[in-house]
Amino acid sequence: MSDFKHIFDELHFESTDILAEGGMGIVYEGIQHGAGNFSKRVAIKLIREEYSKIEEFRRNFVGEARLVADLIHTNIVQTYHLGEISGQYFMTMEFVDGINLEDFIQKHTDTEQLIPADIAAFIVSRICRGLAYAHKKCDKAGHPLGIVHRDVNPRNIMLAHEGDVKLTDFGIAKAFDLMYNKEGEVIAGKDEYLSPKQARREVTDARADIFSCAIILAEMLLGENIFEANSEAATRRNILELTIPDFNEMNCRIDPRLDDILQLGFQRDRNKRYQSAEHMLTALEEFIYGDGYGPTNEKLASYLIDLYGDDGAQASRRWALKKTPGVKPTFND
Repeated sequence: MSDFKHIFDELHFESTDILAEGGMGIVYEGIQHGAGNFSKRVAIKLIREEYSKIEEFRRNFVGEARLVADLIHTNIVQTYHLGEISGQYFMTMEFVDGINLEDFIQKHTDTEQLIPADIAAFIVSRICRGLAYAHKKCDKAGHPLGIVHRDVNPRNIMLAHEGDVKLTDFGIAKAFDLMYNKEGEVIAGKDEYLSPKQARREVTDARADIFSCAIILAEMLLGENIFEANSEAATRRNILELTIPDFNEMNCRIDPRLDDILQLGFQRDRNKRYQSAEHMLTALEEFIYGDGYGPTNEKLASYLIDLYGDDGAQASRRWALKKTPGVKPTFND
């Protein structure tokens, strides 16, 4: 907090909790005050002063803010403002009162529960919905921005207590003329959620994000990430070489229709994969709603209350703060 106190003072923000923290920066929950007793809860993303001085990092932080400024969609966390005070850059963003998907998955692991298949499919369908919008986004002149998130993983997916599902953190996304990009030289993204193109340090397109969505869907259904190994190199090798299983055979509760969706999402040749997030969204919605009533935001909200207790937000926040990472078991029932 001491690193950024002068920023909060100058902005007339009241800082409360730390939402996320990394070596390069911190995301705070804050309260923005205004005239007439106006107040609004926001998330404040800041980069540390030493990184603000690095041109490459500063350029990407500014590029991320410019990129997401016009991504106005219910399934994407909105950014309100980019600022700079005394050499430190910050963004004010939409505050999502809830948990991230990583915590949600871990909660099921710790309590030896499986995520219901329809809930898992619903969550990934909402992420596909947000990605479909981002992938098709154009600049003011109508030219496609060519956005690829490149870091679709459970930590970057928020579940609001009202049942909204939101994708966040476009910090390593690529988009024409907006983000500093060394694609082909470095691996961008979390190893166990990479697409084959990312794992091989090759140039990606929007179909890379679809592979990541398939990984997340399989992880929620099985209780484990099928590619994760005891080293980054082994994990990347699994992404490139591991035989994709029949998920219905691994766990009979997985509907063959979901197995079909996963098989297509996991095609290593991107020309054989879903050709857009919209196509994967359609397949998931046909599974969810094909027989009539299916999950909604309200059903997910109700499920979160059942999972964390009647006090909802308070219970999940206490659990998230005290949890410790553990080994993910495989559930086969």
